Amino acid sequence: MNVDSLLAIDIHTHAEVSCWNPVDHYGEEYDRAADKYFRSDRRPTIEETIAYYREQKIGLVMFTVDSEAQLGRRRIPNEEIAEAAQKNSDMMIAFASIDPHKGKMGAREARRLIEEHGIKGFKFHPTVQGFHPYDRMAWPLYEVIAEHGMPAIFHSGHSGIGSGMPGGGGLRLEYSNPMHLDDVAIAFPDMKIIIAHPSWPWQDEALSLAMHKPNVWIDLSGWSPKYFPPQLVRYANTLLKERMLFGSDYPLITPERWMKDFREAGFREEVQPLILKENAVRLLGLG
Repeated sequence: MNVDSLLAIDIHTHAEVSCWNPVDHYGEEYDRAADKYFRSDRRPTIEETIAYYREQKIGLVMFTVDSEAQLGRRRIPNEEIAEAAQKNSDMMIAFASIDPHKGKMGAREARRLIEEHGIKGFKFHPTVQGFHPYDRMAWPLYEVIAEHGMPAIFHSGHSGIGSGMPGGGGLRLEYSNPMHLDDVAIAFPDMKIIIAHPSWPWQDEALSLAMHKPNVWIDLSGWSPKYFPPQLVRYANTLLKERMLFGSDYPLITPERWMKDFREAGFREEVQPLILKENAVRLLGLG
């Protein structure tokens, strides 16, 4: 990644449309509910997303969410995202997503993606994937990630996915309480754990975990900064300023909107460069 040419690094963007596989229409009711919740129906291709970020001079980390066991939807191939990152290595990094229910087969896939496809990290969504992060089912995956010293992003807090559907679409919010990562941070101190999003209604739990465990980071994606809880801004300005990361959750929120609101949300001037780029450079080993 050509760090010097980039204004920022977005640690949290989603691949929405596969150009390798036909569209899987199964479970589209989750998409419609999310569109209503986020007031956005943007579904760009991987190439369209990259072109947008290149125009903005923002680096990006991209991933899909493998929820094949819980939702029964075919995932976007991790290899497709990895190939796009290889072709745009000056400004893009690929993370993979593997359903923890795949156990040792999932661990084998993780190792192959790292060694053969240049994957640089992993994404988990406990609510959508249907598991507690501390469940030993996921540990074969964590072992591979920790062995390679890679970061893993975990969705936390409320989920727009399933919101408004009967029974919330069968998705359990409790899986995404960030305190469930405490055992993971203890067992895998070499794995950099990123708690994604302001963790409402468990924001204090996320801050406590990051304060206590030096391998825990927080990304600020999924919300406009003008709605951030005040304690999140306070800790980002002080004790956790070196472990806070810019993320947008694109395409649900654009980096343009996020960065505009960020400038007006009470973050100290000297802290803003850390959050926008410098912390990500250190986390991803780009310096």
